[in-house]
Amino acid sequence: MTTWITICDTCKRADWDETTQSQTDGEVLAGLIETAAQGVPDLRTRRVSCLMGCKSGCNVAVQGHGKLSYTIGDFEPLTEAAEGIVAYAAKHAASENGQVPYREWPVAIKGHFVTRHPPLPVDDA
Repeated sequence: MTTWITICDTCKRADWDETTQSQTDGEVLAGLIETAAQGVPDLRTRRVSCLMGCKSGCNVAVQGHGKLSYTIGDFEPLTEAAEGIVAYAAKHAASENGQVPYREWPVAIKGHFVTRHPPLPVDDA
């Protein structure tokens, strides 16, 4: 089942400077994640403008239908972070319920979890 990595492309870290940087930190991280996710089975990416986690940018959400969803943030826009996010999301995609055992978390994402959301209930109507 597909897992989505939703990336905030408007995130700016505290040291972001519009006079020296042509892209937001979120745009840079989004590009790195998109590159790292190319060809990874059951994984898709999308960009959104604002996940409302400005105090802990850069932020991404990891989501899959019928699975636990996670917001992770406070990343620097670096290749190591992008690769860790993609590795975690691939494990999320492979899991039955979205829960990935802590021992399998990539080092790059440890300490970056902001929220966990239960799956939406199945609508019987």
